[in-house]
Amino acid sequence: MFGRKTGLVFLTIAATCSESHAYDWWQFRGPGANGIVQELKLPEVWGADSNIRWKATVPGEGWSAPIVVGKKVFVTSAVSSGQKNKNSDHVWKVLCLDGESGKVLWSQDAIQGKPRLGTHRDNTYASETPVTNGSKIVAYFGMMGVFCYDLDGKELWKKDLGNYQMKNEWGTSSSPIIHNGLVFLQADNEQKSFLVALDLATGNEVWRKDRDENSNWGSPIIWTNGLRSELVTAGKTIRSYKPEDGTLLWQATSSVGGFSSTPSGNSDLLVVGHQGRDGAGMMVVKAGASGDISLKDNEKSNSHILWSTKEFAPQRSSPLVIDGQIFLLGSRNGALICVDAKTGTKLYQDRLPDAGAFWASPWSYKGLVYCPDENGNTFVLKPGPKMELVRINKLPEENARYWASAAASDGMLFIRSTNTLYAISAK
Repeated sequence: MFGRKTGLVFLTIAATCSESHAYDWWQFRGPGANGIVQELKLPEVWGADSNIRWKATVPGEGWSAPIVVGKKVFVTSAVSSGQKNKNSDHVWKVLCLDGESGKVLWSQDAIQGKPRLGTHRDNTYASETPVTNGSKIVAYFGMMGVFCYDLDGKELWKKDLGNYQMKNEWGTSSSPIIHNGLVFLQADNEQKSFLVALDLATGNEVWRKDRDENSNWGSPIIWTNGLRSELVTAGKTIRSYKPEDGTLLWQATSSVGGFSSTPSGNSDLLVVGHQGRDGAGMMVVKAGASGDISLKDNEKSNSHILWSTKEFAPQRSSPLVIDGQIFLLGSRNGALICVDAKTGTKLYQDRLPDAGAFWASPWSYKGLVYCPDENGNTFVLKPGPKMELVRINKLPEENARYWASAAASDGMLFIRSTNTLYAISAK
């Protein structure tokens, strides 16, 4: 149920991205936006002195993940002239590095000036992962604007979407996505939330939908399931839209809001939820839903929602679905929950030994689960009814945090810390 159909979905995705190498990593969490790595020759073991191809210093700060097109790696960053606050001048940068050597091929200053709003001390002014279709790069810096470049660094267009306050001045982090020539941005805030589609070629607005939402920090995804492609957004209402024109396909009321994680799906199921100060709420939606599929009082499932729970949910890190199991990483003390994807039964809850908090999202490669903590440790697990730790790959770096999600392409793994980008290769 979870294997053969999922493979067909990835073949479909690859076919729609003919401009890119088959295994290019062109958005947050990869081709399917779910952390499933299709690359065939990644290193499985690495450390500070093992399989490090190169490391490059990235100026400024940014929790945005790298993306990859062919031999080019793209990252974004915000460089402050003083303290990281809205009173200091900043430069928002888009950098292109050579994947073979780590050399900076080009660097563009997208915008300069003082930030339009504050951000949490643990957030950055460049937390949104850029996105590509294989020929254009789109970088989104929240309230500072959207910027589009070609692969050689030429600016093609830019767009100001306005400035709106975020809850408690915690900043922004929702990443853009591309589908069929459109760029989608989820701008949930405290004043005027909206979902917008821009023409990738020109930056012109194609459609916009107002949203009855407060601040959310998770990203939208294109959920390509066994029936269709849907544009899914998370919030106090989970919504699915028709990508071409923004027609609402279905919606479901969530028991919580203020999402930090991003939904994850395969050909059968969509996993979406959040756990924070206001509690936990999580649901698994079956492909083919339509209309208002919200659960009634005291319901935990219906014809479209396979199961739901208020006991646990994704926190900062986004969920991973593999081999009929859902892996949820905690934002404190190395917590791990493994759930049966079909039933919602908790298979186990444990703590990974000596793990820090999990902020970056996990990925799967050759049937194993890779869980990166904030200290540069990647815990490798084997799916099953109990926790089975295979190994720990360590990238020690003093006074650094690893909060950016990884990228994989062409036999190389790219992991970003506070100010360093590592290229890991078995070659």
